[in-house]
Amino acid sequence: MLKAVILIGGPQKGTRFRPLSFEVPKPLFPVAGVPMIQHHIEACAQVPGMQEILLIGFYQPDEALTQFLEAAQQEFNLPVRYLQEFAPLGTGGGLYHFRDQILAGAPEAFFVLNADVCSDFPLSAMLDAHRRQRHPFLLLGTTANRTQSLNYGCIVENPQTHEVLHYVEKPSTFISDIINCGIYLFSPEALKPLRDVFQRNQQDGQLEGSPGSWPGAGTIRLEQDVFSALAGQGQIYVHLTDGIWSQIKSAGSALYASRLYLGRYQITHPERLARHTPGGPRIRGNVYIHPTAKVAPSAVLGPNVSIGKGVTIGEGVRLRESIVLHGATLQEHTCVLHSIVGWGSTVGRWARVEGTPNDPNPNDPRARMDSESLFKDGKLLPAITILGCRVRIPAEVLILNSIVLPHKELSRSFTNQIIL
Repeated sequence: MLKAVILIGGPQKGTRFRPLSFEVPKPLFPVAGVPMIQHHIEACAQVPGMQEILLIGFYQPDEALTQFLEAAQQEFNLPVRYLQEFAPLGTGGGLYHFRDQILAGAPEAFFVLNADVCSDFPLSAMLDAHRRQRHPFLLLGTTANRTQSLNYGCIVENPQTHEVLHYVEKPSTFISDIINCGIYLFSPEALKPLRDVFQRNQQDGQLEGSPGSWPGAGTIRLEQDVFSALAGQGQIYVHLTDGIWSQIKSAGSALYASRLYLGRYQITHPERLARHTPGGPRIRGNVYIHPTAKVAPSAVLGPNVSIGKGVTIGEGVRLRESIVLHGATLQEHTCVLHSIVGWGSTVGRWARVEGTPNDPNPNDPRARMDSESLFKDGKLLPAITILGCRVRIPAEVLILNSIVLPHKELSRSFTNQIIL
């Protein structure tokens, strides 16, 4: 019997995802046509013996999250429950706090997945590796180039046994080109080191003079408090993958993740991909169109386009490398490139909305998304264009490399600006 835990964080996280995270919790943001964490749940549900999926985070259980959980349970015929932390507890604190819920029913092992990663989730391969050689911790790893590896948790392994000999989270100098994917398989015994960290935190708090149980004792960082401490002690192993993987920390990385998932649909969900039909829009590459969307036959869509529920696409529209969210309208002959158009937004006739992609170097097979910073020397760096919820773009204007906050009605063109 197996379980899975998805760590979804909370509203204090995902600030680089704004203004998109103003409208829905980041884990529910649509990537390739479905909520971000639905990709995780689909992968977990396909593992034989999976009995329950738990979401742990600090979000208030609002209507959107409740509806998603109900729909997921019906679609996958599995219990999918949300466990709300009393405070932000880090990547390991929630696991320890809800240990009784995780261990209920005596699972053989449980997967732990960070919500903000895009992957093909080789969970069955990880389970096979775990059963061949059982240890408390199994980490999924992939490779990055020397420069970009500094942005991730770096793993030094024994190449014969795959034991993790050394682990450093975001090192200042090069350690290894093997990086942590944020996807794990833990034995029940893995919770014992978390208990040790909790007890040590309590003792440290008492030494600092905090009366009773120190509130910060529950905050546990898996990477620094557990992996770094236990590396080289025969408890942590790594399973390497050469499949798709990327973090989803910003809007730009969500657009890149959408491309990866749409490409993956060719194998996993070909029914989700639009096909060119007589009298329909011209489809180039991988495109997702929600069944309720209305798309004019003269529109040209793709590659890497995701069109949400109730969207209207007018005649002559050109749409490429973009996500168009629920209820948006692109009027006749608009051009939208490398952009995200927010919920209920309208782009006027002959307007152009364009951003600058920040994709990994296609000539480097180990290249990853760069850690994106919005500003340099006080100036907004070129990036994808984001239109927040219910933005109005007038006809015949250009919006280039800009971020437009929700409920704005523009009257002219903008380039490289944040429009408040």
